Amino acid sequence: MSRFFKDLKKYGRYAIYSSKSALKTEVANSYLNWIWWILEPLCLMLIYVFVFGRMFKHKQEYYNVFVFTAQAGWDFFSRSIRASVSIVKSNKSIVSKVYLPKYMLVMSNMMENAFKMFVCFGIVIVMMIFYKVPFTLHMLEAIPVLLGLFLFTFGCATTLLHFGVFVEDFSKIINILLRFLFYLTGIFYSIEGNMPSPYSDILMTFNPMAVYLQGLRNCLIYGKHPNYVTLCVWTFIALLLSIFGVINIYRHENTYVKVI
Repeated sequence: MSRFFKDLKKYGRYAIYSSKSALKTEVANSYLNWIWWILEPLCLMLIYVFVFGRMFKHKQEYYNVFVFTAQAGWDFFSRSIRASVSIVKSNKSIVSKVYLPKYMLVMSNMMENAFKMFVCFGIVIVMMIFYKVPFTLHMLEAIPVLLGLFLFTFGCATTLLHFGVFVEDFSKIINILLRFLFYLTGIFYSIEGNMPSPYSDILMTFNPMAVYLQGLRNCLIYGKHPNYVTLCVWTFIALLLSIFGVINIYRHENTYVKVI
């Protein structure tokens, strides 16, 4: 992995520059500019609140903040995963002319999506003040939860990048799987409060996104510790997945240029 850290130091500036450029381009091509980064998840939250909070009488303390917090984290993950599947083909003009470790494309995209997520977390803070959610020191525990989420996303993205190069319709499969995972993650409902045991226990153990997003809710909203046991287990799995993804890319990246 020494090569990884050398390349990270050498090409890291490209990832930062590329993510900034992508954000500026997105703003320039939109009538609402950066406001859309807030408006999109906010509108989705209002839809979930109206359908599940009002029509189905879903009762959850600080429900609006509950939904928006998970929506921000989920959007970061799903956008990064969707982009990773076709990211080599999308950057054909770059990878076919100059050498660049292909996982740098993933990092650049993750930086872009992370910026949008942190903008949304700024809105979460405003919502917490509006709904009088108590601020506690547990909020600092969101940092290791987010680091775990970043590592898990990177591991999944680097692994899927490889298969996306060779399988033409792989993005369609991933979209279906992400939709399925979305409903099992409890974005707009509490898994522990709305699912009977043992189904809730199974999801909160074997669904990593449910683990990370519930951890964020516990830290930010409810003044509780995240489940550090499952959090550490999934973060360790994420580390192994990241190592596998990076090694696999190094092993096959010369082939990518020929395929695309």
